[in-house]
Amino acid sequence: MSTVLSPGQPATDYLSLQSASRLLQQAVRLWCGVAIAGQWLFAYYAVAFYGGALVRGMPQDWNKVLPHGYVAGDTAGNVALGAHMLLAAVVMLCGALQLMPCVRSVAPRVHRWSGRIYVTLAVIGSLTGLYMVWFRSEAGHAVQHTGISIAAVLILFSAAMVVHHARRRQLNEHRRWALRLFLVVSAVWFFRVGLMFWVFVNKGPAGFDPKTFTGPFLDFLSFAQFLVPLAVLELYLRVQAHGGVAARLAMSLLMLVLTGAMAIGIGVAAMGMWLPRL
Repeated sequence: MSTVLSPGQPATDYLSLQSASRLLQQAVRLWCGVAIAGQWLFAYYAVAFYGGALVRGMPQDWNKVLPHGYVAGDTAGNVALGAHMLLAAVVMLCGALQLMPCVRSVAPRVHRWSGRIYVTLAVIGSLTGLYMVWFRSEAGHAVQHTGISIAAVLILFSAAMVVHHARRRQLNEHRRWALRLFLVVSAVWFFRVGLMFWVFVNKGPAGFDPKTFTGPFLDFLSFAQFLVPLAVLELYLRVQAHGGVAARLAMSLLMLVLTGAMAIGIGVAAMGMWLPRL
């Protein structure tokens, strides 16, 4: 990112601003690297567990994770769940490719085609997710279902805006909406990682009943899973465009704290939920 030295601004201020900009860039790259690693780990789990159960001819194994994951005789619901989980894995793989600047610059055709696949599958995944939440899920309640439904609507809207700005060659706006789409598509992943971080901090369930999967913290997390990442993104975009040294340093610190919390959540989820089931 280039920084313009305003008239009368000391050269030392310029150097400080450049250093703060580089620090922020490195903090964001670190966050992206941890997020990509965590999402690819979850994608591997989804394919190995849900896909593996199908390959073995034992889809009822889904019920080890979801109490009503596989329902005998409910072909439409079972197909929706299987498609949703397997598509989620592909979406996370493609989403990571969209975040990598080297792919955009070195292999633009790969970026464009993976982006088309990403948007298409994100739309399909949001629709199957809505179906499962309102017709298949027996965990949680209306507040949690409403939060997930709002996230699905935001996915559909963000996907439409990504395509709209891409067709008009408005690349800056396309990039901004692509980042928003990535975050709302990742909301269910943020939910799992955030929940595991919360359990780690509290040394066990707090603010919710793990048996009924209800409670005030889960109600909060159902909305925070997409509102918090989107709020952080908007703050980052504004700091990147107009922030001074102090704002960039503060944003860098925030990104480092969030990256650390996310890494803990990924580690707890992997060791406590994902890997033991494979």
